[in-house]
Amino acid sequence: MATFSYTTTGGGGSATIEAPDRATAVRELLRRGQTPVRVEVVADGAVAPAAVRASAGPNRLGGGVSRAEMAMLVRELATGLTAGLQLVPALKTIARQSRQVRRGAMLAHLIERVEHGRGLAEAAADWGRPFDDLIVNMIRAGEASGRLAEVLTQAATLMDRDVKLRRSVLSATLYPMILAVLIGLAVVVVVTVIVPNVLKNLPSGTRLPLPTLVVQGVAAFVGSWWWALIGVGVAGVFAWKRAYADAAFRLRFDATLLKLPLLGRLLRDVAVARFTRTLGMLTGAGIPILVALRITKGTLGNRAMEAVVDRVCEQIAAGKTIAEPMEQSGYFPPMLVQIVNMGERSGRLDEMLGQAAGAFEDRTETSLKLFTTALPPLLVVILACVVGFVVLSILLPLLEAQEAIR
Repeated sequence: MATFSYTTTGGGGSATIEAPDRATAVRELLRRGQTPVRVEVVADGAVAPAAVRASAGPNRLGGGVSRAEMAMLVRELATGLTAGLQLVPALKTIARQSRQVRRGAMLAHLIERVEHGRGLAEAAADWGRPFDDLIVNMIRAGEASGRLAEVLTQAATLMDRDVKLRRSVLSATLYPMILAVLIGLAVVVVVTVIVPNVLKNLPSGTRLPLPTLVVQGVAAFVGSWWWALIGVGVAGVFAWKRAYADAAFRLRFDATLLKLPLLGRLLRDVAVARFTRTLGMLTGAGIPILVALRITKGTLGNRAMEAVVDRVCEQIAAGKTIAEPMEQSGYFPPMLVQIVNMGERSGRLDEMLGQAAGAFEDRTETSLKLFTTALPPLLVVILACVVGFVVLSILLPLLEAQEAIR
């Protein structure tokens, strides 16, 4: 038997409990109705060395581990635990196979903390990035329930799906972004180089039509005030960053994005797919619904939809249902609202969300295909209109000059 010192969410100072290991101590405290925030082994009448109790905070060295690498690490750890390895030997096995300095340092930190009696969730939270709230809370739920291997497998699956979704969005929007940049460069070259060279060869006294005057004015303005335009552009970037950091502005901007015809639907579908999969996974891992909702909120990527989740949390704290504020917002599809309502009534919310997540992820793929199919032709039409206007501004004075010669 070992002695563990612990503190709980209710405060009241530290106390001790005896248990064969830390996981058993955590389960016993939860059985008593207490929620531990710190459980440390007591060595020789004192808590484990001070180095082990280093203050928590993000470690910059670990920030370089990507989401895909984290998913692989978590899955490897889950595989080791499922094969019968204890936690520390499993971590050491993964560390020996690691060839990256940042990943090796992170694993060494985890091994040291766990060997000194800290839980894996506490060690991960102390390290900081890339261990976010989602991973830390799922690990904590796995340790408390005694199903760490199963919960880690679920966490790895969730991260794999998130990485796949991010890559799908990036690959779907890469071509339209490249096309938009090329359109901009083409217009700049034509207006600032080609048009002035053509117009300077016209006979004096040629009357210039309105399109030509517009293009000529734009070319002259850019040629004379390009340095001011660069300054305005730089100032605009800083002003945009400052405004985007303001909570009220960000809320209005994100709400406006959701109302756009193609992009709004894509953003909603991506957020709904993440919400469904993450919330189902967290509640299935035994994490309380309020905690699960607050973690899920951080995965949506849209402040307007995050505000809806805040209202949902307020409703639950007041003893009401989840479905009502989701339905009132208009951002969540009726099918999801109905599934949440049925899941609450039947007590099978995690199971029903897990079943629905696949359907919403398929819907996201459809929205991505629609977006990538419709956007390039739309950009081509815009390019055709701009280029047509520029060509018209060149042809009209040439035709008038030809008529004057006759």
